[in-house]
This record gives sequence, structure tokens and C-alpha cells, in this order.
Amino acid sequence: MTKQELQQIATDVRMGIIEGTHAAKCGHPGGSLSAAEVFTYLYFEEMNIDPKNPQKEDRDRFVLSKGHTAPGLYAALAYRGYFPVEDLKTLRHVGSHLQGHPCLAHTPGVDMSSGSLGQGISVAAGMALSAKLTNDDYRVYTLLGDGEIEEGQVWEAAMFAGFRKLDNLCVIVDNNGLQIDGPVDEVNSPYPIADKFRAFNFHVVEVADGNDFDQLAAAFKEARETKGAPTAIVMKTVKGKGVSYMENQVGWHGKAPNDEEYEIAMKELKEAKEA
Repeated sequence: MTKQELQQIATDVRMGIIEGTHAAKCGHPGGSLSAAEVFTYLYFEEMNIDPKNPQKEDRDRFVLSKGHTAPGLYAALAYRGYFPVEDLKTLRHVGSHLQGHPCLAHTPGVDMSSGSLGQGISVAAGMALSAKLTNDDYRVYTLLGDGEIEEGQVWEAAMFAGFRKLDNLCVIVDNNGLQIDGPVDEVNSPYPIADKFRAFNFHVVEVADGNDFDQLAAAFKEARETKGAPTAIVMKTVKGKGVSYMENQVGWHGKAPNDEEYEIAMKELKEAKEA
């Protein structure tokens, strides 16, 4: 798939995020938008998956450790063909299969229920170890927030993964610099992130712009080629990316756009897609 095609899909994913959170009148758009490119790259380029057979045994696994950014994951799954795009408008509605955090039991394409921060990487490490024990060649990917990695369980899982040399595990950190209470370096600084993962025997790839597909492609290629150690991709992104009034604004961590804000966001995204 070309870079332009991926960019078009990432814009669709962003529109899906806005559609869902606006319809729900709640949700987490900021960190979903910052990860739109990585969701797109994973589901349309990187992972071995089949929307027609979501449970195929040799599929690559994805765990959304920062589960509150489910609107981004749902949008990627919908546009990849796991369920109708129209379902995105049912986000968080009673009876919908798209609730505020991913649920393994109800949503096609979701490999793990998540939302309690810090737990997803532990599950992903367990999945990667399972593949090693059964001699399966699937890969496991997990996406964490930079605020989330203030959780101690993250580093217990990292220690385990590094010690077990789980080279089929790829940990991605969405370093958009903001968490619910403010800038991460003012709340409880996780920096230096890359050095911490190196200390736990990870191969680390630092991505200067995690909203750029060329840089993501190079990072995931390096991760696949790394043997004998898990990989951590630490990517700098922009929270709220793609919607002007949301970019780098901590207030949009967990707030839905109203009708007027929805119209502005959709207009900007439609213009970006046409451009």
C-alpha cells in the first residue's frame, strides 16, 4: 500500500474517531487521534490478519494497553472490514458491541479486553511467550500511552519480556507528551523512556515523528528483523493530531466534541483527505 493510500485511511480513522465520540457524547479523542497512523499501519500493512476470520490461529495479535483510546482501534477495525463503519456511531451506547474500552467477548478483531492501565503489556508478553512455547510464528504488538508507563506493572512486564528474549513482541509507546492531568513530565515524568526499555534488555527504536508513515515503516521493519530481544518503538506524536483545536491540548484527553466542534473537525478532516 502506498504512503498516500495509508494517509487517506488514517484520515478515515480520524473521522471515525470524531464520529464515535460525538455520537457517544463522551470518550477519548486526543490519544486516539495521536495514534491514528500506528493503528492504520498495523492493520493495513504490518500485521498478519484476516477480517473474514478474526480468530485464525496464526494471526498476529494486538493488545491496546491504553484501552481508553478504543475509538481509534474501533475505527481501524471498521475500515479494515471487521464490522460496518456505521457501527462507529453506536460507541458507548446501550447494547452496542463498541463500549468505552475494548471487549474481547463482543467486538470482532479485539484480541484482549483492556482499559486498566499497565495490564496490556503483561498480557502481550504472555501471548508472546505462549507463541514461543508452542513454536508458533505469530507476532504480538501492544500500544501503551506515555502516561500509562508510569504504572509499575509495565516495568515488571518489561523485565520479564527482556529476560525471556521475546523477540516476537513489539511494544509501542505513544509519546504524545500529555496525560489526563497534564504534561507527563510534570505529573510523574517517565523520561528517559528509551533508556528505561534498554535497561530491561529491549532493542529500542526511537521515532522522531510517529505520525509519519515512512518513519513507522522503517521502525516496524527493524523490529521484525531484531532477534534475541523484544523491541520497543518509542514514537513522538501529537495529541489530537489532525484536528486543529485539539492538537496538544490536554483538555481533549477525555472529552467529546459538541455539535459545532464536530462540524469544524469533520470539515478539516475532509479537506485533509481531499488534499
